[in-house]
Amino acid sequence: MSDQADKRRHLTDDQILKHINDLETEERELRSKLSSGQLNPETEQPRLAAIEVELDQFWDLLRQRRARAAAHQNPDDAEARSAAQVEGYLG
Repeated sequence: MSDQADKRRHLTDDQILKHINDLETEERELRSKLSSGQLNPETEQPRLAAIEVELDQFWDLLRQRRARAAAHQNPDDAEARSAAQVEGYLG
Protein backbone atom coordinates (compact mmCIF):
# COMPACT_ATOMS: atom_id res chain seq x y z
CA MET A 1 0.00 0.00 0.00
CA SER A 2 1.34 3.43 -0.89
CA ASP A 3 1.87 6.10 1.77
CA GLN A 4 -0.96 8.14 0.26
CA ALA A 5 -3.35 5.18 0.32
CA ASP A 6 -2.34 4.45 3.91
CA LYS A 7 -3.11 8.07 4.91
CA ARG A 8 -6.52 7.86 3.22
CA ARG A 9 -7.29 4.72 5.16
CA HIS A 10 -7.20 6.64 8.44
CA LEU A 11 -9.56 9.44 7.39
CA THR A 12 -13.01 9.77 8.89
CA ASP A 13 -16.12 10.14 6.76
CA ASP A 14 -16.24 13.85 7.66
CA GLN A 15 -12.61 14.33 6.59
CA ILE A 16 -13.27 12.52 3.33
CA LEU A 17 -16.35 14.67 2.65
CA LYS A 18 -14.40 17.85 3.41
CA HIS A 19 -11.69 16.80 0.96
CA ILE A 20 -14.32 15.99 -1.67
CA ASN A 21 -15.91 19.40 -1.17
CA ASP A 22 -12.50 21.11 -1.43
CA LEU A 23 -11.73 19.25 -4.66
CA GLU A 24 -15.15 20.06 -6.11
CA THR A 25 -14.63 23.75 -5.29
CA GLU A 26 -11.22 23.70 -6.97
CA GLU A 27 -12.68 21.90 -9.98
CA ARG A 28 -15.51 24.44 -10.37
CA GLU A 29 -13.08 27.38 -10.08
CA LEU A 30 -10.69 25.84 -12.57
CA ARG A 31 -13.45 25.06 -15.08
CA SER A 32 -14.83 28.59 -14.72
CA LYS A 33 -11.43 30.17 -15.32
CA LEU A 34 -10.78 27.89 -18.27
CA SER A 35 -14.14 28.66 -19.89
CA SER A 36 -13.62 32.41 -19.45
CA GLY A 37 -10.16 32.23 -21.01
CA GLN A 38 -8.33 33.21 -17.82
CA LEU A 39 -6.19 30.06 -17.90
CA ASN A 40 -4.35 28.13 -20.58
CA PRO A 41 -6.12 24.80 -21.16
CA GLU A 42 -2.87 23.06 -22.10
CA THR A 43 -1.23 23.85 -18.78
CA GLU A 44 -4.31 23.41 -16.58
CA GLN A 45 -5.84 20.30 -18.18
CA PRO A 46 -3.51 17.90 -16.29
CA ARG A 47 -4.62 19.37 -12.93
CA LEU A 48 -8.26 19.13 -13.92
CA ALA A 49 -7.79 15.49 -14.92
CA ALA A 50 -6.00 14.77 -11.62
CA ILE A 51 -8.85 16.34 -9.66
CA GLU A 52 -11.40 14.18 -11.48
CA VAL A 53 -9.48 11.00 -10.69
CA GLU A 54 -8.94 11.97 -7.06
CA LEU A 55 -12.65 12.75 -6.68
CA ASP A 56 -13.52 9.31 -8.02
CA GLN A 57 -11.09 7.71 -5.58
CA PHE A 58 -12.45 9.59 -2.57
CA TRP A 59 -16.09 8.93 -3.51
CA ASP A 60 -15.20 5.24 -3.87
CA LEU A 61 -13.53 5.20 -0.46
CA LEU A 62 -16.54 6.89 1.14
CA ARG A 63 -18.92 4.37 -0.48
CA GLN A 64 -16.77 1.52 0.81
CA ARG A 65 -16.76 2.96 4.34
CA ARG A 66 -20.53 3.45 4.33
CA ALA A 67 -21.13 -0.07 3.00
CA ARG A 68 -18.90 -1.54 5.70
CA ALA A 69 -20.68 0.45 8.40
CA ALA A 70 -24.08 -0.67 7.08
CA ALA A 71 -22.87 -4.27 7.20
CA HIS A 72 -21.72 -3.80 10.84
CA GLN A 73 -18.08 -4.01 9.81
CA ASN A 74 -15.27 -1.61 10.67
CA PRO A 75 -15.30 1.25 8.12
CA ASP A 76 -11.62 1.86 8.88
CA ASP A 77 -10.85 -1.41 7.10
CA ALA A 78 -11.90 0.15 3.77
CA GLU A 79 -8.92 0.70 1.51
CA ALA A 80 -8.38 3.37 -1.09
CA ARG A 81 -8.26 1.82 -4.52
CA SER A 82 -5.78 2.80 -7.20
CA ALA A 83 -6.71 5.28 -9.90
CA ALA A 84 -6.58 2.50 -12.50
CA GLN A 85 -9.00 0.39 -10.45
CA VAL A 86 -11.46 3.20 -9.79
CA GLU A 87 -11.32 4.58 -13.32
CA GLY A 88 -11.72 1.09 -14.79
CA TYR A 89 -15.21 0.51 -13.36
CA LEU A 90 -17.74 -0.41 -15.99
CA GLY A 91 -20.73 0.71 -13.96
